[in-house]
Amino acid sequence: MEALRQDDPRHFGPYTVLTRFRETASAVQYLVRDSDGGDLAVVTAARPALAVVPAFRRRFRTESLTAERLSGGWVQPPLDTPGDGDVWTAAAYVPALTLAEAIALAGPLPERAVRILGAGLAETLSRVHATGAVLQGLAPGTVLLAEDGPRLTAFGPLGAAASAEARAGGQLSVRLNYLTPEQVEGKDVGPASDLFVLGLLLAYAATGTTPLADGPADEAAARIAHAPAELGSVPAELRALIAGCLVKDPAERPSAGSVAAELALEGAAGLAKGGWLPDVLAAAVADQAARARALETPVDRSPAVAAEAGPAVEEDPRRAEPDDARPDRGPSGAGPEAGSPGAPGDPAHADPGTRSPGGQDGPGDGSGGTDPGGDGSGGDTGTARLLRTPPADRATTQLAVPREPVGALPPHPAVPGSPTAPAQPYPAYAYPAAPALPAPAPEPAPPAPPAPGRRALLTAVAAGAAGLVVGGGAVFALGSEDTASASASDDRPTPKARTTVPGRAPEPRWMYTHPVTEPVPLTAGVWQDELLVLTTAAGATGVGLRTGRKVWQQPDAAGAQAVLPAGDGLCFLASPTEFLWLAPGDGTVRHRVRYADQFPGVPNLRVATLTGRSASVVWFTGSHTVTVKAPKPKRGKKAGKDTQVARAYFFAYDIVRRKELWRIAVPAGRAPGTPAYRLTAVRETDVVVRQDAATLTPADVTAGKGKAYFRCFDRATGKLLWNRQFGAVTPGGAALGDEEGRLYGAVGDDLQAFETATGKPAWTLHGTAASVFGTPVRAGELLHTTNRNQEVGAVERATGKVLWRRSTEVPLGGNAPALALSGGGKTLLAADLSQVTAFAAADGRRLWKFQDVGVQEPGGATVQVPYRVLAAGRTAVVQRDRVFYAFPVE
Repeated sequence: MEALRQDDPRHFGPYTVLTRFRETASAVQYLVRDSDGGDLAVVTAARPALAVVPAFRRRFRTESLTAERLSGGWVQPPLDTPGDGDVWTAAAYVPALTLAEAIALAGPLPERAVRILGAGLAETLSRVHATGAVLQGLAPGTVLLAEDGPRLTAFGPLGAAASAEARAGGQLSVRLNYLTPEQVEGKDVGPASDLFVLGLLLAYAATGTTPLADGPADEAAARIAHAPAELGSVPAELRALIAGCLVKDPAERPSAGSVAAELALEGAAGLAKGGWLPDVLAAAVADQAARARALETPVDRSPAVAAEAGPAVEEDPRRAEPDDARPDRGPSGAGPEAGSPGAPGDPAHADPGTRSPGGQDGPGDGSGGTDPGGDGSGGDTGTARLLRTPPADRATTQLAVPREPVGALPPHPAVPGSPTAPAQPYPAYAYPAAPALPAPAPEPAPPAPPAPGRRALLTAVAAGAAGLVVGGGAVFALGSEDTASASASDDRPTPKARTTVPGRAPEPRWMYTHPVTEPVPLTAGVWQDELLVLTTAAGATGVGLRTGRKVWQQPDAAGAQAVLPAGDGLCFLASPTEFLWLAPGDGTVRHRVRYADQFPGVPNLRVATLTGRSASVVWFTGSHTVTVKAPKPKRGKKAGKDTQVARAYFFAYDIVRRKELWRIAVPAGRAPGTPAYRLTAVRETDVVVRQDAATLTPADVTAGKGKAYFRCFDRATGKLLWNRQFGAVTPGGAALGDEEGRLYGAVGDDLQAFETATGKPAWTLHGTAASVFGTPVRAGELLHTTNRNQEVGAVERATGKVLWRRSTEVPLGGNAPALALSGGGKTLLAADLSQVTAFAAADGRRLWKFQDVGVQEPGGATVQVPYRVLAAGRTAVVQRDRVFYAFPVE
């Protein structure tokens, strides 16, 4: 932290600036306080010289959106992101040191701390890679060490840049910290690239030096591409894992999830409980927190106030100089230019004895100068430095972004090395400038540094706002304004997923994380293969099924428990007090029916979870309480007390016509009296239901003798046709009926089929000891089965003949996997506590498995909730607590 400079902003929206906090190549971080006196926050504001570059603004916005999508776990949720007019973001302040600061202060971290650091970063990388994206945000200055675990603060190449510079012609030159072998060789960059950088970072944390990447850029690039990593100083327990991350072939590197599991099987949060930082670092974090709490709002130093109060401190003589005349100030007057010798955020400026990638003699950062102050401050003695930021590792990757294109997409750029390719070492495509703002002439190309591999290639960055071309360590963003806007819009389909590797889950089309600032979703449903609707105790959220982006929020739907299509293009939801019909485009309420208004004669109606639906008709149960007067006492006797009695009904309701079709009285359930029915079968003339075991009264349980009663109602009138038990099917046992009059139920270790007309068994599928079948799924003439032995299978519905049976290869225990069949009927998905397994529905071939690393709260336990699958057309939405993935399926 350091005192504010004269030209630093004093306010960002509702936040009052207290002090400078940290600096990076592309931005300055300020410690701020909400104007209402709220908690401390950190505002990351783009450097003025970069903020005016349209390409920078686009990329800054893209990385901000990535941070928002990843919020939770080891990523701080953004508090505020202004509109297009300002280039800054705000996040809650967490006392922490950067990894570079920690190494400079205390030296290499102990093995346990390295494990927790690596596990936390790998868990975040796993979430990024599940979307098919690449983070490119790991660097010693972007990783924070907080009291309860690590934090990641950069979500793309801008946030992790070692230097950033606006060039003539609207171009932006950005240099990353580390190259990867595939970048050096001009090959495709993918999720495995993040694992290579993670390996470098963990080696740095464990030893204080970075294997392969130290030294001059050209030599480092050659070592990265061809030389083995020297890991003799790495603790033996970590050496094999880090070596696996640093192998040259990306295909041989481990996945982020496997790295997280190997470093901390219980999760980073679990391993960090009880403290994880060495004492000296813990003390430094506590000291930072104390100094942050002691900060007060700075005194107003406007000219009027200054005239009355006089100078608060003795001014440095250089303050009288014009900004553009000061040697330590960039053209913007906002501090040293990124990449200049005075840039405090430049991790490489302290080494004057190397040659920069541009060929200049200097500190190895392309600045061509040295630190005039000699203390890493950039020579700025006019400010009070409260905490010196130690230098980080040398940067070895150059990234450049061309000026923002205007109008239609230009032709495809020339391939480097072709007759039409630009004659410069880092080829960049120049888009046509806007007519009103002709582009200035480009700067002369710098001399080419010696480095292997100059082929260009196309890859993707986290958040996928634009493609990147990488060649010989240079990266150039390509794309139009339309490409940038697609990253924040909800009406554009995401790119088609890449072909999957056999046995490995396909790349998700998108990933959506429900904000941690909102309640956990209660239910999730898919509306007409277009919208994923999530309901919470605070409202409903619509997420585009093609894009995975939030479309709307509707607080009136708080606590809703069903999502159904309702004709006229409307989305039907049932809340605890009313039925709602929402416009799917923006979530506005088009119609509402309050239970108290729609159902006369049933005041204060309490509605249970919807029983089920068919076409436009839904069935549900409800109850209300009535007062039963005590009978008139006989002469000489005391009057009895009035009693409160629950009256329950079973309803049929048309959600298109918004009309009650019928109701029939049914036995009340356990207090407060509403029975909950589960739909077992819908047939042409009747429906079969079973009461939820949790709502059975003690009398019901006694009468049933441990068995479930199934009820059959006439679809036209609601008349009760029969009330029957089937074998030894229990109130909570799996049961499913079909339109042909059969009921399939779990009986002990077996699955039995019954004829509902007579109650007699039709066939039995024998299981093994403790198999316990779960709810099956119908698929034409087949019935897909599931059991607690973690097996799924297929049998003929008519005969029970087994066609195939396969294991999910999950350790035994827990409930049977929940089954879902894809819209095309070709893929069967089994979801349990450990993973989602996809099978070919026809023959049971295992197609792929999917696991995430679990959603973790800092300082809390790993989320232990089962996966859930919602099948919609050719998309399967996989839910794990707050996180949703959309997979392509057949």
